[in-house]
Amino acid sequence: MKSILMLLAVTGLAATACCQMIPGPPESCLHISTSFDFIVHAPYGLAAPLFGPIGEHAWAGEEWDPKFIYPQPPSDVEGAVFTVHDGPLTKVWVTTLFDLEARHIQYVYFLPGLLVTTIDVRFKIIDAGTTRVNVVYTRTALTPQGNERVARMSENDRKAGTEWQEAIDNYLTKIKSGH
Repeated sequence: MKSILMLLAVTGLAATACCQMIPGPPESCLHISTSFDFIVHAPYGLAAPLFGPIGEHAWAGEEWDPKFIYPQPPSDVEGAVFTVHDGPLTKVWVTTLFDLEARHIQYVYFLPGLLVTTIDVRFKIIDAGTTRVNVVYTRTALTPQGNERVARMSENDRKAGTEWQEAIDNYLTKIKSGH
């Protein structure tokens, strides 16, 4: 955990230094937080694992294909490091918090030279078969060139709750029907 915190601290300093190396004030790098809530029609014990990198693979579509660097064999755990391709780019992900008992998962991923994203996922048990999920995306451009991507991704984040709920509902329907 200490190494993850050190990585985050170094990344934060690097992002600040990078923005400051570009002529103009550091404010020229966007920093946007977007949140959404949705309901998973499943008990918490079934819902929460769907938000780990392996669990998400079941419902998120073909583009979500994490390649684990650590641990081996792959596992949804705190400290996991994996990559995900985004077109020609490779996102480097770190699971900074995976505490199912506390109902809290958090990730940081980097698109080198463009942006850093923190994804914070919290769960609330509504009843025995229903779980509320709160997701907060915080995106920071590393350079002014990353601003356009941060703005576009943040706009897409606003619609993600509905998309995630539909994808998870479809997945849960399939597993309930045995497909």
